Amino acid sequence: MENLLKIVSKPDNVAIIIMMVMVGFFVFFAFFQALKNDRKKASAKEEKNKLEKEKIHTWPYLARKEFLVAILVVVILLAWSIFVDAPLEEHSNPNLTPNPAKAPWYFLGLQELLVYFDPWIAGAIIPLLIIAGLMLIPYIDINPRGNGYFTFAERKFEILIFCFGFLVLWIFLIIIGVFMRGPGWLWFWPWQEWDPSRVVAEINVDLTQLIGVNSRSTPGFLIGGSVIILYFSVGMIMLYLYLRKKKPNLLHKLGLTRYLISSFLLWSMIGIAIKIIMKLTLNIKYIWVTPWFNI
Repeated sequence: MENLLKIVSKPDNVAIIIMMVMVGFFVFFAFFQALKNDRKKASAKEEKNKLEKEKIHTWPYLARKEFLVAILVVVILLAWSIFVDAPLEEHSNPNLTPNPAKAPWYFLGLQELLVYFDPWIAGAIIPLLIIAGLMLIPYIDINPRGNGYFTFAERKFEILIFCFGFLVLWIFLIIIGVFMRGPGWLWFWPWQEWDPSRVVAEINVDLTQLIGVNSRSTPGFLIGGSVIILYFSVGMIMLYLYLRKKKPNLLHKLGLTRYLISSFLLWSMIGIAIKIIMKLTLNIKYIWVTPWFNI
């Protein structure tokens, strides 16, 4: 664990350690408060009426607390900048490349995605989908409940999707990039010493090569494309059939356009996780190889 202590104690990683602690605390607090409110609403009717009376306005109660917290954060940052030197390194040397060369911590998630996807997908398409998805939330979220108070029972799907996207596909990838990636961007467990001379012979294969088909041939192109199309088509159809049977009112309120957008974003998120697992377990580099792009 000596190597892990070295990583944790690096000045560059202080912000990441604080982020991990704060994210864990606030996720715990949010679920604790949400389940507490759900228990209140599930109790007797008079208790439910009492909960309604407990609601307060955003102004001035919430705004006042946010203002005080903002002042506290500014004071902490000022004190930190005064008493702790910035972790600056020596002048850049074109003859000496850092190994590993890591991006700032807030970009480590994207840098980790480069292991599993083409650069244009990891650096352009996936961030574009994230931004577009966040912008579309007010238009595709038709659930009016859970506004202004913590709840889990009334917004299970939304909360689970958020936790999957933020905690698993972002925070977890940052943690991997900080603690698990060493020289050569190779995988090192926290108890392993970073060895710059380490060489790992990984044989990356494409999905079609597992069945003996050249991924760059016409059959490989057709098989890979069919897998991608079938993944999204079958996923959307199965989700549609499930909603039509279990929650027809929700499907009716969504409408076709919002359903297609929501379903595409959902299966794209799941597909990213599937692709990461396939690369880590089976060394599958690409599912679909084309002359223009690779997935």
